[in-house]
Amino acid sequence: MLRETDVFVIGGGPAGLAAAISARAKGFRVALADGSQPPIDKSCGEGLMPDTLAALGDLGVSVSDSEGYSVRGVRFLGRANEVVATFPLGQGIGLRRVVLHEKLVERASACGVSLLWKTPVAGICDEGVRLASGVVRAKWIIGADGIGSRVRKWAGLDAPMRPDSRFAVRRHYRMSPWSDFMEVYWGDRAQAYVTPVAADEVCVVLISRERGLDFGAVDEEFPKLAARVRLAELTGAERGAISMTQKLKRVYRRQVALIGDASGSVDAITGEGLRLGFRQAVALAEALAAGNLSSYQIAHRRFARRPMLMGHLMLRLDGRPKLREFTLRAMASDARVFPRLLAAHVGEKSEAHLAATGALLGWRFVATSLAIS
Repeated sequence: MLRETDVFVIGGGPAGLAAAISARAKGFRVALADGSQPPIDKSCGEGLMPDTLAALGDLGVSVSDSEGYSVRGVRFLGRANEVVATFPLGQGIGLRRVVLHEKLVERASACGVSLLWKTPVAGICDEGVRLASGVVRAKWIIGADGIGSRVRKWAGLDAPMRPDSRFAVRRHYRMSPWSDFMEVYWGDRAQAYVTPVAADEVCVVLISRERGLDFGAVDEEFPKLAARVRLAELTGAERGAISMTQKLKRVYRRQVALIGDASGSVDAITGEGLRLGFRQAVALAEALAAGNLSSYQIAHRRFARRPMLMGHLMLRLDGRPKLREFTLRAMASDARVFPRLLAAHVGEKSEAHLAATGALLGWRFVATSLAIS
């Protein structure tokens, strides 16, 4: 039985596995515990943008097109207007979450991480981590146990503000993809995220502020999408989840650090949750090697700045159909605007570029208003 380790990771999702892989790369002895058995699934859009794939590559994990479905950009579709942009550099990929998890587990195992599956954690203490079999001594403890993190509570790092929550439901359809773009359909009460994940499978996620809104709303909210999937066979079980925007003042205390959704989260509309977790993992490992978690706090805040801003901007359109259609019309009137926003979103451009794009969009608002009047 394991008695001692340098780093103990609580939570075996992608962020926890990334933290374990990164810590092992710094020479630490690493153990990871999770009450589940892999592969672990989650209700998400399953689209990995180019910057997320680059972050995976830094962890030593590669994804080939044959394992998913190559996508070349993003399309927003409203009631009457749509805009589209390709990624400025490289391609993204639609990939089943269980496939991604399996690849991360394989990498962690190859690195020498002690993987303790079906091993719930009962608590933490000054000495280390409490398991049913006893206390495992650890110098560092990493909480990677998701939005409802118990580690966050145990360490006294609970978020001081009420988070902004939305509710998601995911389905997979057996059908040939009709597009090689990730698509976001905007309705009055919800959005639908569509990602091709194989040559014969498409992932659709319905997300709304209304708890209990189900796929019965697709016909009303997204008639074009409903017509495409109506006769397609469902594959696998329907899954639900909560999407949450949550920011913490601090992500570490003493020997405990938080990562991934446990450390604060951005709404699923950004598609940035995985990339954030992977980048955080590398920064956390560097902080552990230096013996100073304050540098991780600084890096964590820097990583979250852009996704938080983009999430706030896009959520402003949620539940505001007139503003949303006006915005889409303004972007459609100038082919430069949406590609510039996408480039800023995936980190290929600076925040100054994003500000300039905002100014350009503002002028398009004025021009659109004058054209309507």
